[in-house]
Amino acid sequence: MKKYLPLIVLLFLASCQQTGDLTSIVKPAAKPAPLDEATIISGLKEALQVGIKNAVSFVSKSDGYLKSPKIALPLPPQLKDWADKLRSIGLGSQVDEFILSMNRAAEKAAAKAVDIFLDAISKMTVEDANNILKGSENAATAFFEKVTRKSLYGVFAPVIKQAMDEVGITKLYKTLIDKYNSIPLVQKVNFDLADYVNNKALDGLYYMLAQEEAKIRKDPAARVTDLLKKVFGS
Repeated sequence: MKKYLPLIVLLFLASCQQTGDLTSIVKPAAKPAPLDEATIISGLKEALQVGIKNAVSFVSKSDGYLKSPKIALPLPPQLKDWADKLRSIGLGSQVDEFILSMNRAAEKAAAKAVDIFLDAISKMTVEDANNILKGSENAATAFFEKVTRKSLYGVFAPVIKQAMDEVGITKLYKTLIDKYNSIPLVQKVNFDLADYVNNKALDGLYYMLAQEEAKIRKDPAARVTDLLKKVFGS
């Protein structure tokens, strides 16, 4: 039977050639058409929108910051001596409450930040989108932080202040500062707590956004819409 195989193959190929099927057999699969600019920018904006909503949802839940080591707001280094001294006179529980309150303020502020981020996303240009698509796994987040952080800080500041007032951290901080400053021979504390909480809250949001962006780029399961699958692959 083996000696007849070449003949069978030749007859099969001849048949395919006559019917035009041979071309379809050996012709390479057509490559998908390159994405147009409008699709690219729409896909990236949608990716950032998905990422922002996921990131904000994560950090704004209870303990979203506090129980996440990468983004938790620790005691500011500038207040270490201050906190150590307060703990030494029996105010450790209030220092712990102070740290908790900083993280609660960040959670509350983050929950109100979605619209601010989405507005910035809507202003992304075609050139920005092309550069981001070809960039690293956090290229969109890095770009987004670069062009929005300064203005976002200004818009975010009153939200942080309101959140700090709501969780009682402003009052608690003043109480602890007054108690500390009443201790003989200590150096008086003058620290901008709102600035610290603002920057750390934003750091956490950008960090979580970068994680979401990386997932969309790497993990097909994270591409939850048809447009994301089209731009980043299914």
